[in-house]
Amino acid sequence: MILALFTTGVVSATAVPETAYGHIAMTREETPVATPESAALATAQSARSQASRYTTTAAYSTPGASAETESIVREYFSDIPVMIEIARCESGFRHTLSDGSTLRGKVDPADTGVMQINKRYHLRTATAMDLDLESIYDNMAYARHLYEEQGLQPWQASARCWNRTLAANI
Repeated sequence: MILALFTTGVVSATAVPETAYGHIAMTREETPVATPESAALATAQSARSQASRYTTTAAYSTPGASAETESIVREYFSDIPVMIEIARCESGFRHTLSDGSTLRGKVDPADTGVMQINKRYHLRTATAMDLDLESIYDNMAYARHLYEEQGLQPWQASARCWNRTLAANI
């Protein structure tokens, strides 16, 4: 991964080794559903059913390449652009590492995957919703559930990153 640093009139880039840590530690058919939990589950199932379009020589369930993961995130959250920026800030659009393991947070290793969902606080609810936070699609489905229930509050730790990007794009 290359990290570009921008300061007053100076641009520099440095290679950053891939680690098991995230940044902080960043048209489908709609079906009416009765609860937020069933909506997130339906969204995850829809994403899984569309996964074949992302297949390469690697299994679709563990996209590691940043460009592939970014494409998946951009399509999944096309209706909520701030969530795309949150994924960029929280994980650098990474869900898995080159060894196939799921990305973990640097500050808190319980933060998991592309959306850095904290398992300590959310594993029980995600499991009850039949979502596996190690799966990129379920990780995003649970992030959508959190967004619908709590707005941007769960990602306030990275707000300086994604707020700046959003403000620049207005």
